[in-house]
Amino acid sequence: MAAESTSTAPLAGIKVIDWTEVQSGPSCTQLLAWMGAEVIKIERPGGGDPTRSELLDIADSWSVYYLQLNANKKSLTLNCKTDEGKAILTKLLKEADIFVENIGPGDVEKMGFGWEEVHKLNPKLIMASLKGFNQGSRFAHVKAFEPVAQSAGGAASSTGWNEGDFNVPTQSGAALGDSNTGMHLTIGILAALVQRQHTGEGCYVYQSMRNAVLNLCRIKLRDQIMLDNLGALPHYEVYPDFNWGKAIPRAENTEGGQVIGWTYKAKGWETDPNAYVYIVIQNSQKGFEALCNAIGKPELASDPKFTPWQQRQLHKKDLYPLIEEYTKQYDKYELTEKLGAAGVPVGPVCDWYEIENDPELLSDGTIPEIDQGGARGKFKTIGLPFTMSNFKPDYKRAPDLGENNAEILESLGYSADQIAAMEKDGTLEEPQTPHNAAVQVIKK
Repeated sequence: MAAESTSTAPLAGIKVIDWTEVQSGPSCTQLLAWMGAEVIKIERPGGGDPTRSELLDIADSWSVYYLQLNANKKSLTLNCKTDEGKAILTKLLKEADIFVENIGPGDVEKMGFGWEEVHKLNPKLIMASLKGFNQGSRFAHVKAFEPVAQSAGGAASSTGWNEGDFNVPTQSGAALGDSNTGMHLTIGILAALVQRQHTGEGCYVYQSMRNAVLNLCRIKLRDQIMLDNLGALPHYEVYPDFNWGKAIPRAENTEGGQVIGWTYKAKGWETDPNAYVYIVIQNSQKGFEALCNAIGKPELASDPKFTPWQQRQLHKKDLYPLIEEYTKQYDKYELTEKLGAAGVPVGPVCDWYEIENDPELLSDGTIPEIDQGGARGKFKTIGLPFTMSNFKPDYKRAPDLGENNAEILESLGYSADQIAAMEKDGTLEEPQTPHNAAVQVIKK
């Protein structure tokens, strides 16, 4: 391990070799970098991480996609298929604490950097792999993308509607397969670091995208077990009038538990597709009375159609329009304040323009602004998702392609002449700044 630091950064002094690209792996190493680790990102010559040039929005800048996932890292362009490239990676691994990879299934082993080889090189090193499917799975060879993981992990089959033209398995707009998997891998790596304090030895952490999605969908297994036993699920929107089969139906817009959750129109819904609030009707009589009083309909609390809570489940579709008569009178933020003050679980449906410009999220550090310099200037990102009483991340820009080649290789003992020679023979690529044309979006 590198020398200890007096910084309060949790991972100060930890060195990470980051052989990942696109979103799932970089989202993991991004968290490690923000917690203070030195993260050296290995990028292939000839363009680096594909996201550098994907979804471009302005000229002469790396994409926001890349910048948001690779801030605070160092970039080394290295061809790990050459003998010299392998020698450099070997030297890096010998002095590192963590090695993270998400390259194609079986590729890291083919190049001689599988767990057994790496463990011999550096017994204290923690190696972490992120793949689509579990080790030993019949699909272990399959290259997985975001919707592949959501589909195999049970998210798509339980998301969406049960009738109409859009009755199809639907993936969530949230990155359940990518950034979620990176977060799960981070948890495994942090656990391995703590374990190493006791054993003195590193271990191999393996995280599949499928398992990460399954973990977020764990209550769907609860529902499946209930359906196996009961033959119906009262807390689903389609209850009671549904032709139940062997598998749970799609959840539509329900809360997921035994309470009744739904999305209601707020003032302005006619022109604003996100002028809605989500309200949860609690099972307790006290909670239901709080809602009834807040919307000016106290008589509903004693209506036998809606009390006790089992009756509400049978007649919830009759309750929705009664609540919506009230919600359409106020905007979603007013509703959140009014109903929240009355003890009703409620939240505004925030669109991403609102989130991008939310003064609270900007001021409390949830959405930090990073100065990338150059044509990009400042950009916003979603920062470290948790807070610590004695630590705040120092958000820094993302590196140019190969920006840290000389720094990293000189620390390994290579001379300037050797570095220049490796740039000529293809082991390295000379540092590159972004040079892309302005991107034009064709609008009808």
